[in-house]
Amino acid sequence: MKRLLRSFYYAGSGILSAVRTQANMQIHVVCAIVVNVAGLMVGLTRIEWVVIIAAQAVVMAAELMNTAVEHVVDLASPSQHPLAKAAKDTAAGGVLVAAIGAVIIGLFVFIPHLWP
Repeated sequence: MKRLLRSFYYAGSGILSAVRTQANMQIHVVCAIVVNVAGLMVGLTRIEWVVIIAAQAVVMAAELMNTAVEHVVDLASPSQHPLAKAAKDTAAGGVLVAAIGAVIIGLFVFIPHLWP
């Protein structure tokens, strides 16, 4: 049990570190708060909440993985290298794909509430 709690502590530390140090993670958190407040205002259904929260989780998980890739690449290759750039760009692309998907999901969920 102690190991499990320690794992949660380390994971929480990683999340807090990303929120404190990564501008894009801060943007994702602010967007999630805005979307959640809007969801409360329009009265999302249970399934709509599940979809919205899942989309937010995917975006934030992608951003956390991107941050981890950036840190590891910076550690392994302090100088510029084409493979280091490719790794960072690919990880950032993953975040972009997740964010675009989340926006599309948000439109599908919110438009019927805003323009019935």
